[in-house]
Amino acid sequence: MRVYAVRKRRSDAISMLEVEAKFAVRDPGGVRDRLNRQEVRMTRRQQEHDVYYNAPHRDFGKTDEALRVRYDDTGVTATYKGPKVRVGSAKAREEFNLAVASGETLEEILSHLGFRRAATVSKTREFYEIGDVTVTLDDVEGLGTFVEIEILTEDDKEDAADRIGEIAKGLGVDGPPIYTSYLEMLLSKR
Repeated sequence: MRVYAVRKRRSDAISMLEVEAKFAVRDPGGVRDRLNRQEVRMTRRQQEHDVYYNAPHRDFGKTDEALRVRYDDTGVTATYKGPKVRVGSAKAREEFNLAVASGETLEEILSHLGFRRAATVSKTREFYEIGDVTVTLDDVEGLGTFVEIEILTEDDKEDAADRIGEIAKGLGVDGPPIYTSYLEMLLSKR
């Protein structure tokens, strides 16, 4: 399981943890069937095209950071992800997101500042909501199909991790959780 710290800048916001597990899926149709039998319907489907950048002053591959420009059906988002930190058997990292009016302009700015394109990740995502749990079925170009199960919690990461395990079992997802990102998986194939 991975745990991501989600920090909000407003003074009235509560700091939340995003607990997430990712699994490879051999039979996405079977996962969809199990979701349907549990009366869980897809809330949306979207294309995502992520462009990752590396910094001119340090190697994000070595520092375990990520800078991403995401293009999807809702718009463009710039995301910075800090290094992963172990939290028990899970991992935590800071994540900051910013809606951007023009991804192309942001990419030009990054290029002028010396940032280099590291890789792109393209995927089709199906979103399913089970109460406070989000399940995504991801078809990732060049990698295959995966299911991600995530829960936002204030501080009960152990309970969230247990619930994620139960949901994965109920969906017929077997095999160990995958701790590497899609970016890391694609880069390792090069």
